Amino acid sequence: MPNPTAIVILGASGDLATNKLIPALSRLHARGMLCADCLVVGSGRTAFTDEEFRARFKITPQFGQRLLYHAGTAGLKQYLDARGPFRTIIFFMALPPAEYAQKAQELRREGFGAEARLIVEKPFGNDYDSARALNAELAACFSEKQIFRIDHYLAKEAVQNVLVFRFANSLFEPVWNSHYIESIQINAFETVGVADRGAYFDHAGILRDMVQNHLMQLLCLLTMEAPVSLSAEDIRAQKIAVLKALKIDQCLRGQYRGYRQEKNIRPESTTETYAELQCAINTMRWSGTPVFIRTGKSLNRKGTEIGVIFRPLPHILFNESGGLKQNRIIFKIQPSEGIILDLSSKVPGGEMRIAQTTMAFCYRDAFADEVPEAYQKLLQDAIAGDRTLFVGAEETEMAWKTLGPVLDAGEIITYEPGIAPPAQFCPDWINFEEYQSAC
Repeated sequence: MPNPTAIVILGASGDLATNKLIPALSRLHARGMLCADCLVVGSGRTAFTDEEFRARFKITPQFGQRLLYHAGTAGLKQYLDARGPFRTIIFFMALPPAEYAQKAQELRREGFGAEARLIVEKPFGNDYDSARALNAELAACFSEKQIFRIDHYLAKEAVQNVLVFRFANSLFEPVWNSHYIESIQINAFETVGVADRGAYFDHAGILRDMVQNHLMQLLCLLTMEAPVSLSAEDIRAQKIAVLKALKIDQCLRGQYRGYRQEKNIRPESTTETYAELQCAINTMRWSGTPVFIRTGKSLNRKGTEIGVIFRPLPHILFNESGGLKQNRIIFKIQPSEGIILDLSSKVPGGEMRIAQTTMAFCYRDAFADEVPEAYQKLLQDAIAGDRTLFVGAEETEMAWKTLGPVLDAGEIITYEPGIAPPAQFCPDWINFEEYQSAC
């Protein structure tokens, strides 16, 4: 019986393969989610025997039997044909982005064609022009349907649940607009600095590393119109519509003190490690509702959250003094995934006293099964040919185009490590720490 699928990891001796890809494939194997004859082939510059390659990972002997190694791309087609034929061959480019185009050309010259699927990691380009050029180079070798651009945030269960929350609950759709929502706040903080990623990060910065991809995706899923279907093309069309209407009104960049002394950082670097943005979505649904984004490294806490703040009640009935807290919905993306609703409730007793209460949906309490890791879901979808959680060429280019005016622009403020700079653009920034214990 022919082997239907092969998964080839290009750059298989790197950290991504060791820490993410092989463990994810091992879990898929353990759960019976890989077809019986699926092969996993590592490929790289280093010469390994199959046994030496397997010994690099903590895997079961059963999964190890699937794991093979081939040095380089030369002769790879012949190597796979001798073990095939394969209906689908997935190439995961666990490589520096500068090598994507060259590697695609090598695969094409080897003779790979319609059976190939290419998975590429971020960053996909460095700005609008470079993203367009890379898209063109890949398109010269393989069709758009064969290219799977990863944004691992899209595979997080809490991110996917944003769509379910919005479009599977009729309770929220009537109020999901600027008439009822005062502002949207997206927060992505990290306590660590650049660590061992200095060489990459100093040429990227937090706007390229986080905002252009992960946080733009969160913004799109939260604000896009309902797609006609759940197909990749229909969802992507609605995200692109948001990006076309998105305008960045203000942007503040910052750098933590001591960043320039980190390993592989230029002494004169003006790369930002923190950014705050105020955005507007110029559509009928969202005109008048600002979107605020804050993200950075070496801050006071770790967490990614979205806050949806509803407009205040009129100064009547329970809110005559105007002191009633506005309703909020908090999407906790990581850690401790969940959704929290801030509500007003009556305090038990004779007097009419009102207290702020929360209703919390927490993944760890609601579902007994382990939440799948992002790469596990993405690899599973790539095997199935499902591009819903992957980013398209136009989508990538539009995100770069939107962010273009603020890339590397303006002065850099300095902030102390472990202390988040005060929010400058949002007068009522949510203290997301208040919700840590809710989930």
